[in-house]
Amino acid sequence: MTTEMKEMLLRQMCAAIDMLENAMDVCPDDLWDEGGEQPQFWYIAYHALFWLDFYSSESIEGYQPPVPFNLDEMDPAGLYPDRVYTREELLTYLEFGRNKVKAAIGNLTAEKALSRFVFGTLDISYGEMFLYNMRHVQHHAAQLNQLLRLHKQNAPRWVRQGRIILN
Repeated sequence: MTTEMKEMLLRQMCAAIDMLENAMDVCPDDLWDEGGEQPQFWYIAYHALFWLDFYSSESIEGYQPPVPFNLDEMDPAGLYPDRVYTREELLTYLEFGRNKVKAAIGNLTAEKALSRFVFGTLDISYGEMFLYNMRHVQHHAAQLNQLLRLHKQNAPRWVRQGRIILN
């Protein structure tokens, strides 16, 4: 896989991550964990970040998110975390995910891109997983922007390209 192809993929993946980050940054404190919204703003952000982390893993065997997060998000019963995660915790997790994506794309070879990523009923190539992951992050960034608009907040603008480029 060429450096140019990796950079294209990384710029767009990071643009989706940047849009999620921008929504998190401008969310007013009273909306972050407002009880009337289901799911709550913080939880949508957490959900997107958990799966960003998981889907960016080179191997799902033994996957464990960083502390203070756990594997409850994978429970088919739809368990919510036992507490509200702070903006700071989730922004730290976002940076962790961004770095993980950068490393995964940086290490991507043509052979690895064609290998299978199998989780439950999901069975796609590892290369396609980046596109799937990007769409998932962007979907939830759009949800957060919609929540901001519904609460009369200015939603962040569209991000054309991510800020990170491979070295």
